[in-house]
Amino acid sequence: MRFALGLEYDGADFCGWQSQANGRGVQDAVERALATIADASIRVICAGRTDTGVHALAQVVHFDTTVNRPLEAWVRGANATLPPSVAVLWAQPVADEFHARFSARARRYRYVLLNRVQRPGLLAQRVGWYHRPLDVERMRLAANYLIGEHDFSAFRAAECQAKTPVRVMQGLNISRAGDLIYFDFTANAFLHHMIRNILGALIVVGTKRQPPEWLAELLSKRDRTQSAATFAPDGLYLSGVDYDSNWNLPVGAGNTPLI
Repeated sequence: MRFALGLEYDGADFCGWQSQANGRGVQDAVERALATIADASIRVICAGRTDTGVHALAQVVHFDTTVNRPLEAWVRGANATLPPSVAVLWAQPVADEFHARFSARARRYRYVLLNRVQRPGLLAQRVGWYHRPLDVERMRLAANYLIGEHDFSAFRAAECQAKTPVRVMQGLNISRAGDLIYFDFTANAFLHHMIRNILGALIVVGTKRQPPEWLAELLSKRDRTQSAATFAPDGLYLSGVDYDSNWNLPVGAGNTPLI
């Protein structure tokens, strides 16, 4: 039997999603909890790996098991043994052909940036922070150059293992509410550190050190060394994963807004 789960987690306490030798990956915590319910080892596969310090509002995973448990056991039972910073939101049986990663049509991320002189206190490790004023309209103009299918080598981490740097950016929306700026990214998939590298470049434009057209120049050069520094992970959230309706996932699955 194959099951899909929806998860949310605070990435500040973990070394990223992927299983670690020291057991500090989010994957390790989830597999330990599920193994307790199944009384057998469980291996989970996620829709999108998140890096150290990156959070998730709507991660989706799948796993296979031969044991028969009520759906509630995979939710409430797992949550009883998971660390407080990780929670299972829902569980759903799925067809054997479903794959959390390969069946996904798109991934969505939100970066929440606090833009004020003072560093965050209450929101520490929940938001990114930049102390100088940022021009949102200039950043919006720059973001337009990233929409569509491009070679994103200029925003790809050196250690990225993706077979190709080509990705389709379906949306990049920027909005402001008081001191918080929201960057909403949608793409078929993302490269390692791609969002944080793009964010670093957008901030350069927002501070008027470069014109919006600089993003187009970076894309054409395909040279990571010519771009901006990688921005902090603190405000980055996996906010949703899109699947075809035929998989019959719960309504709203992989579509949890950031409050």
